[in-house]
Amino acid sequence: MKKQTAGIHHITAIVGHPQENVDFYAGVLGLRLVKRTINFDDPGTYHLYFGDEGGNPGTIITFFPWANAKQGQIGDGQVGVTSYAVPVGTMSFWEKRLTDFDIAFDKMVRFDETTLQFEDPHGLRLEIVEREQGEENGWSFGGVTKEVAIKGFAGATLLSQSPEETAAILTDVMGLTYSKTEEDYTRFIAPGSIGNVIDVKMTTGVQGTLGVGTVHHIAWRANDDEDHFAWQESVRSNGIPVTEVRDRNYFKALYFKEPGQILFEIATDPPGFAHDESVETMGTALKLPEQYEQRRQALEEKLIPIEVRDITK
Repeated sequence: MKKQTAGIHHITAIVGHPQENVDFYAGVLGLRLVKRTINFDDPGTYHLYFGDEGGNPGTIITFFPWANAKQGQIGDGQVGVTSYAVPVGTMSFWEKRLTDFDIAFDKMVRFDETTLQFEDPHGLRLEIVEREQGEENGWSFGGVTKEVAIKGFAGATLLSQSPEETAAILTDVMGLTYSKTEEDYTRFIAPGSIGNVIDVKMTTGVQGTLGVGTVHHIAWRANDDEDHFAWQESVRSNGIPVTEVRDRNYFKALYFKEPGQILFEIATDPPGFAHDESVETMGTALKLPEQYEQRRQALEEKLIPIEVRDITK
């Protein structure tokens, strides 16, 4: 039986100064900083996670913030746009909020949906769209109440070096369903209630290069460890090289590049972000994996201090 992911687990991007990153995603967008840890492969760098109140899969955007790093080029082989879902009837709130923070946006219609398209301070392309699906986010911060708060991902737009092959991977390997085509975009749907709508641009353009303002990878959901191993076998059975399972402390991960050169991850829903601190205190302290705990003092001295602050004051 062909496997089927529920949708996006998380999206990871490269950005610039970490305080600018926190001010935008917590201060402007009202997301919760659910985890502050380090890049396991580059421990002198933060790995910051933002999501809904509970840090649920399908709501999490994560960042490697490198102050003064080289700007990247958004293009083929990457996620081009990360889309957020907000409650129906709240678009006017978000238009006003972006305007109040002097954030330029374009109001566009695609697949009969109105979207607000804009960039974060480091050039990452985002959009907001109203969706009925998805649970209310109970987190309120900086003037973003739970009634208008971002629910989680609406989905993403993929820019591929080989769009037809990427589309085939989405349907034949990841188990998404073809929905419709409009101009040069094709839409695919996963069965989850958030992070479930994927658009593929069916024409190619400039080659993407990694750097500040670009997405590093998109991660898809696996139910648990057993399901994760089944995904590994499924990907391999389709002739695609895939990594061994890696423990990221808050989920297990495996990685592969699909034919359009977008880096895909498959991540387990459990154990989540509250196993090393309580739900109430998530994101308030620097959490280190066991192998780095003995280096805590040196790492804390190297990392740029950050704070979650209400920037509307």
